Amino acid sequence: MKLEGKIAVVTGASKGIGAGIAKALAAQGATVVVNYSSSKTEADAVVGLIQEQGGRAVAVQADMSQGADVVRLFDTVKSQFGTLDILVNNAGVAVFQMIEDLTEEAFHKQFNLNVLGYLLAVREAVKLFGPTASVINISSILSTDPYLASSIYSATKGAVDTLTFALARELGPRGIRVNSILPGHTNTPATAGNFDGAFGEQLVAGTPLRRFGEPEDIAPLAVFLASEDAHWITGESIRASGGVRGVGY
Repeated sequence: MKLEGKIAVVTGASKGIGAGIAKALAAQGATVVVNYSSSKTEADAVVGLIQEQGGRAVAVQADMSQGADVVRLFDTVKSQFGTLDILVNNAGVAVFQMIEDLTEEAFHKQFNLNVLGYLLAVREAVKLFGPTASVINISSILSTDPYLASSIYSATKGAVDTLTFALARELGPRGIRVNSILPGHTNTPATAGNFDGAFGEQLVAGTPLRRFGEPEDIAPLAVFLASEDAHWITGESIRASGGVRGVGY
């Protein structure tokens, strides 16, 4: 197992890509802290599935946009495990609005979770990291290829790619690697209904592999980046999009 004995935190891991990554890390031997904000039942279900497969996991509630919650999450990790090897920043939110409808509330909601939340998590994680730790930030292809009405969300993901490179430079001398994954059009509870009809058909047509992604398509890349197989990779933003270049419509 590539991650035997490692301790991992996956934020926003009660469903979707986060849940897929949590299960994949556990399958490779990591003990996984399944973070959730409000979906306790779903987080417990992810933990249960991991345990049924012989893995180790616990669910811990924390709103990653709230500094006190972030501190409490990593205090829990410290008290239960004493150390940390892998952080997957995945918790996020998307609000799609045309510019005429843009609100300050939507701006702060997305930047507070999608950007500040990532930074707060890294701030706390480095206090527990050993010398070969890995941070994996979940970004999006919208960081470079925005949808219509996605100006704020796309800006947050552009910020994620930039902070990934900045943190890789800052933390590299400590042996800590920082990379980001840019998923393409992926079927998750958060995207349910978004790809229906002619729009979805256009997106598939613009995807060389001719289908939408699934969380299980993203998870192996996270396992690779978390493992020693990726020991010489840091500061990279890696697309996992089925070959999409442009949004496909």
